Amino acid sequence: MNGGKFMNKEHGVVVFGEQRNGKIQSVVYELLGKGRELADILETSLSCVVLAENIDNNLEELIFYGADYIYVIKSEELKYYQTESYTQGMYNAIKKLNPEICLFGATSIGRDLAPRLSARLKTGLTADCTCLEIGEDKGLWMTRPAFGGNLMATIICPDHRPQMATVRPSVMQKNEIDKSRKGEVINLKVDFDSRVNRTQVIEVVNEEKNKKPIEEAKILVAGGRGMTNKEDLKLLEELADSLEGQMAASRAVVDAGLMPHDVQVGQTGKTVRPDLYLAVGISGAIQHIAGMEDSEYIISINKDEEAPIFDNSDLGLVGDAKKVIPHLLFHINKAREEKKAL
Repeated sequence: MNGGKFMNKEHGVVVFGEQRNGKIQSVVYELLGKGRELADILETSLSCVVLAENIDNNLEELIFYGADYIYVIKSEELKYYQTESYTQGMYNAIKKLNPEICLFGATSIGRDLAPRLSARLKTGLTADCTCLEIGEDKGLWMTRPAFGGNLMATIICPDHRPQMATVRPSVMQKNEIDKSRKGEVINLKVDFDSRVNRTQVIEVVNEEKNKKPIEEAKILVAGGRGMTNKEDLKLLEELADSLEGQMAASRAVVDAGLMPHDVQVGQTGKTVRPDLYLAVGISGAIQHIAGMEDSEYIISINKDEEAPIFDNSDLGLVGDAKKVIPHLLFHINKAREEKKAL
């Protein structure tokens, strides 16, 4: 098991630069942060491959956040995400760069594209990684939750390259921006075969959302199994509004049909790291903890003093949330009025 025998010193680590409507997605900057760390250990370069119909803005930012090279593939075939077109483009880039490691965000696009590529490249893929490390053998050690989140499995790919992984958004830390960094933007030409596309995009309808994704929220008020009726959720919404935060939920609330899946936190939902995570009526199953344990400050309210959530909280309050929250609202509003009076 000798990862070094494959070593490509020129293009060792490649990150898929996912973009939507010409905007680079935040998970890319997180992957560049981890990719930079891995590339430095391997003493190789970090590249980012961007596929789009037309994109020129903010590509330098990718260099400022850690990339050495930006490879851009432009084509009308890439106006909208389609599995086969993007697979053709990324496959050509990987074959040209011959990287040791290739990283993707575990987004709807990354989860669709990475498995298709791994099959075409005849290599392995570890999905939904929470930790990436370089082992003593210079190979990539990819850690992810397994068996329903009850244990963590570290997976290696010793015999094939590239070593591929998808990483959930908000798991990795992006680097501080460094505008002194130098890099190079390189255009790659790919001859696309549109005949292999089995689908055609007729129209794109964007859902209107009044609030940012929960991964970007600074304050989250999350409800769990102890808050599974509409009156309870109205109370949580009032608390979230008073804190100028957003609502989130555990799987129990989403499965009950009370909140949409895009606000679910946990192994089968999203990973978040807000400044404040207020867990209300959440027991603290390991699957939920995996999605919020890196929050800056965690406050939990639960009437079960043995609830596992307290083991992962900075501050825990044992009590009935339906009685506690009105008191919280009273004191929050009182403090706000006192501040205005100053």
